[in-house]
Amino acid sequence: MKKVNIRALEPEDLDMLYKIENDDSLWRVGNTNVPYSRYALHDYIAHASNDIYTDKQVRLMIEDTGGHPVGILDFVDFNPQHLRAEIGIVIESRYRRQGLATAALKEAIDYSRRILHLHQLYAIVDLENEEALSLFRKQNFKGNTVLSHWLFDGKQYHAALLMQFFL
Repeated sequence: MKKVNIRALEPEDLDMLYKIENDDSLWRVGNTNVPYSRYALHDYIAHASNDIYTDKQVRLMIEDTGGHPVGILDFVDFNPQHLRAEIGIVIESRYRRQGLATAALKEAIDYSRRILHLHQLYAIVDLENEEALSLFRKQNFKGNTVLSHWLFDGKQYHAALLMQFFL
């Protein structure tokens, strides 16, 4: 099993963050549909508190065991009353299919339990994204709720599955 480390964003991560945030092929699976400037992302890195209660989100870098950044892990839409957050994982395309997303999701679950003290993680996954569905199912995320016309790719709407994991 591959191992990864998760850590806070550093200024050196700007190039990878810029590349991932501006990859329009990823926009249909998330809530972003506009490009981000280097300035905006630099400002985000500089001013994010990394406190889920302050920012209502935490963004972390995923590194391989050699310390090379391979992706981004997000906890977003944090709800402090119900202690839940949506989770998102993006592995840069050249590092995919190496078990890194699985390792990152395991780390995220552990981090959610030990550090964030969450009760629940959830993911909203495009029903056509078999790799992501498989990733979350392998880690025991459960989902029966189909969200019709939930994700828009600029041309058509796609159904998504709400998947939950109780910590």
